[in-house]
Amino acid sequence: MAVPTAASVRNTNRYRPPAITGLADLLDRQVRERPHARALVVTGDRLDLSYRALAALAEDVAARLRGTGLRRGDAVGLVCANTCEFVVALLGAARAGLVIAPIDPALPESQMSARLEALGAQAVLAGPPPAGAAPAQDHVPPWTLRVDISRAGTATATLETGARVVRHVRGAAHELSSHDALVLFTAGTTAQAKMVPLTHANVAESVRGICDIYELGPGDATVAVMPFFHGHGLFAALLATLASGGCVLLPERGRFSAHTFWDDVRAVSATWFTAVPTIHEILLDRSAREYPGPEIAPLKFVRSCSAPLNTATQRALERTLGAPLLSAYGMTETTHQATSEPLPKDGLLKQGSVGRSTGVDLRVVDRDGHPCPPGTEGEVWVHGPTITRGYLANPAETAKSFADGWFRTGDLGSLDEDGYLFLTGRIKNLINRGGEKISPEHVEDIIAGCPGVAEVAVFAIPDATYGQRVGAVVVVRDSDSTGSEQILQYCRNRLSAFEVPDRLDVVAALPHTAKGGLDRKAVDAQYAR
Repeated sequence: MAVPTAASVRNTNRYRPPAITGLADLLDRQVRERPHARALVVTGDRLDLSYRALAALAEDVAARLRGTGLRRGDAVGLVCANTCEFVVALLGAARAGLVIAPIDPALPESQMSARLEALGAQAVLAGPPPAGAAPAQDHVPPWTLRVDISRAGTATATLETGARVVRHVRGAAHELSSHDALVLFTAGTTAQAKMVPLTHANVAESVRGICDIYELGPGDATVAVMPFFHGHGLFAALLATLASGGCVLLPERGRFSAHTFWDDVRAVSATWFTAVPTIHEILLDRSAREYPGPEIAPLKFVRSCSAPLNTATQRALERTLGAPLLSAYGMTETTHQATSEPLPKDGLLKQGSVGRSTGVDLRVVDRDGHPCPPGTEGEVWVHGPTITRGYLANPAETAKSFADGWFRTGDLGSLDEDGYLFLTGRIKNLINRGGEKISPEHVEDIIAGCPGVAEVAVFAIPDATYGQRVGAVVVVRDSDSTGSEQILQYCRNRLSAFEVPDRLDVVAALPHTAKGGLDRKAVDAQYAR
């Protein structure tokens, strides 16, 4: 079953998404029409930076980069936390015609260097240490950017570039052009992370789709929870907000802190925020003592993306915050968002769904690539203007994942008659227990609903008889009141017999990826034995 864009994207004469062509002109309309409006609130002192001041900083950095010997279409790394330096470096490099590759500043130097070398970066931009310490390499010069902002709102940018670039054509750089805006790395180890090139057109379509579904505008503000080196934080929180004329608060030291989050929300009068389920769980657990109430923090909506959010958490958070929690779905290869639940006034909110298309065509297919009827599980394929052309320097993976313009996501799901997508798991995660195919995500969703369970991971245990058995590790809120046998009995009442974990252990914590999702590779390494 395919869902065409025209049938699945809300069409209204009241709201028009921002007219941008990519990263380079992201601020232009706001600078013309609202130059003194707040674009960013930064540092622990929560200083305001206007759109005019932000654009001036970006242009200063662009001018400096143009004088280094870099050419349009050259790749540069960007190693920085969620600080003003990240935003200025990103927009400045874009205005200089460069292709920017944001990289997790917490990566070990060896992994960071390997990614820069694989890409063929000509230089790496970094914020002030230690949050943005750049790797020392002979072939990739590290350039430090510092932005200073006064309480009066004046700002200066200092970029230490040193000598002119000695250009080296290496890595995947020869596959890039001035049409490209970004290269994002998929999650994984250095050897497994794939390089995803995104054009300015990809960026523009993604930002417009996000702004449109949530009707973001100058009256909106958010707190940057997710890291900008991944699509979730970069597109949904930062770029969509700036393109639509809103304001983004960058937390102190550029990192999410549950302790200061609600103070940040109040400081910027945030109308929404977006996060992964793990962070939603943390905020929910701490809400009794920290949430100031809907009168103090009147959110219009909250967004969840990047991992499945169990229904129990979603409904509990909605009751606590007094705002709808909208699930969205996307991947790096789709320039982040592909679907989202609509605002309540614009459509139904269906339990367990990740919503409708936000500018792409969706298809659910069987093993032979034939469209599945409504309600039938298959692999989710996505087609449209936000889809990347493939992976850099990896033709085998490109051929495996892309066909005739369709991206094969590797996710299992179904579409209903209204075009709402329901995800059921990842194909590669399926557990084969004596021929029975079990979705660990489905089992996790059930266990997460058990009273007292804070977090859960389900995985395959090798077995000589069945091939694989079902294992689970669970974090509980109170070990005295919630034990493994209680959780297993809860499962027996709600799961098929073959889906009930053969082994379930209560543990103190689970490993997470840099963007806050469950790290399944680490779970397997620790517990699947």
